[in-house]
Amino acid sequence: MTQEEERELRAQLARLQQEHRDLDAAIAALQESPGSDLIQVQRLKKRKLHLRDRISFIEDQLTPDIIA
Repeated sequence: MTQEEERELRAQLARLQQEHRDLDAAIAALQESPGSDLIQVQRLKKRKLHLRDRISFIEDQLTPDIIA
């Protein structure tokens, strides 16, 4: 992996982590509000899980393989 590719992955990782935190806050706010839309909350949670999977994938790519 070139330094440019690593830099791009790290930038993408930072954006995804920020979006994950934003979704967490949005979900908490929706759940606390009276009469919240449960379907919307479920959609946001699904998106959050998708982001978590993508974040894990990128983190795995950035972690060097260690041959034991």
